[in-house]
Amino acid sequence: MTHAEHAPSHYAEPATDHYYVPHHSHWPIVASISLFTMMYGGATLLNGGGKTVLLVGIALILITMFGWFGTVIRESQKGLYSAQMDRSFRWGMAWFIFSEVMFFAAFFGALFYARGLSVPWLGGEADHAVLTHGMLWPKYEADWPTNGPADIGGFFAPMHAWGLPAINTLILLSSGVTITWAHWGLVEGNRSQLVKGLAATVGLGALFLFLQAVEYHEAYKELNLTLGSGIYGSTFFMLTGFHGLHVTIGAIILTVILLRSMAGHFTAHHHFAFEAAAWYWHFVDVVWLGLFIFVYWM
Repeated sequence: MTHAEHAPSHYAEPATDHYYVPHHSHWPIVASISLFTMMYGGATLLNGGGKTVLLVGIALILITMFGWFGTVIRESQKGLYSAQMDRSFRWGMAWFIFSEVMFFAAFFGALFYARGLSVPWLGGEADHAVLTHGMLWPKYEADWPTNGPADIGGFFAPMHAWGLPAINTLILLSSGVTITWAHWGLVEGNRSQLVKGLAATVGLGALFLFLQAVEYHEAYKELNLTLGSGIYGSTFFMLTGFHGLHVTIGAIILTVILLRSMAGHFTAHHHFAFEAAAWYWHFVDVVWLGLFIFVYWM
């Protein structure tokens, strides 16, 4: 397929002389009401109430996302956003990803603290922990993985790295290659390559999530590894579970970008939405490498 055969892009050139500010948008107040409804419904459910309010809140959140994002897409396609707006979007996405880095840093910090400090202290390895070990848990051995002193978490078997986790690592690394290949297609004006690369990335993301579900089933049913399996079980599911949530969000974002690409959106010079999705996906890849090394392997 030659460049002349590529699908045209339905995109207006951006404005260059003004900073677009939308007027009288109702979406911020709708989003606030939706978030409040969802949080109130979740709190009600946790305290023994029904789930109706929570479901209504989730439905309102979805409506808000479709409506607000659709408005932004239409404004972008009309060329209302200037170069300054583009820089604002890039900084916003960069700070968002930085906040996500800090989010996972906190959980990795919890893992490192428990594994490198708390467990050795309970085992009596530090001078100032002799009383803790001698008086509270004299028979506790500082091994990892652990279910806690007195086997409080019950018996379990740890998840090994060289099975589904290794396969999922290969899948995510491959998805990083396919989305980069899609980006090259976009920059070179090859929309067919763009669509194929995005479709492959979404497919690999879905395969990752499927295999993670299989892994969780194996952990619960065969290894007796649950959230209640001491500090190892809680950190394992906390880190891998939140990462799986981020893969889910990333796959949804990339699906929207795929549909927009098929509709002829984006040009070689104006495609920040694609770039933002790619940044997010590469972040998810990097986090998984850290998970594979520190949670599964070491």
